[in-house]
Amino acid sequence: MPSLPRQLVIGEILRPHGVRGEVRMRVHSQDPQALQRLRYIYLADKQSSSARERVELLRLRFNKTYALLSLSGYARREQAEALRGKLVYCDLEQLPPLDEGEYFLFQLHGLQVIADGVEIGRIRDVLETGANDVYILESADYGELLIPAHEETIEQIDFASGVIHMSLPEGLLPQN
Repeated sequence: MPSLPRQLVIGEILRPHGVRGEVRMRVHSQDPQALQRLRYIYLADKQSSSARERVELLRLRFNKTYALLSLSGYARREQAEALRGKLVYCDLEQLPPLDEGEYFLFQLHGLQVIADGVEIGRIRDVLETGANDVYILESADYGELLIPAHEETIEQIDFASGVIHMSLPEGLLPQN
C-alpha cells in the first residue's frame, strides 16, 4: 500500500485574469469550497513537479467553474503570465478530513482487483468521467483493462489488504 503523499494536486494555472496578477485555475477537487481554507499553496512545473515553490495565498474566489487566485509576489499581469501551466499543490493537512468511506483517488493506485473471485490486475490509474470513474488496470492475463467503477461493480475496497473486490458484467473481460 503506497504511503499518503504530503501534498495533493488541487489545480492547474490556466492564464492571468485581469491586470493585477490574479490567475485563473482549473480546479481538480470534488469539493472546491474546501479550498477556501487554504493559506498557502505550492507551484510546480508539470515536467518537474518535485521542485515546488511555496506561495502565500492572499485571496481565492470562484468565477464559474474556475478559481481565481491572488498570490503573494504576483501583483502584475506580466508576473502572473509566468505561472501559466503550473500545477497547484496543497498540503494534505490543509484539507478537511475525509468522511467515513471516502478516499482520495490516488489511494487506489496499485491496489489489486479481484473480480468474481479471480485476480484480474492492479490499478495503474483512474479516469474521472462524467458518469463514473474508470479504473485502468495492468493485467498479466489481459494487458491493459478499462473497468467501470460504480456501486454495481464495486463490492468492497479494503485498503488494509490492498484489494478491491468487484463484480463485473458478463462479457466485460476479453476472451483468452
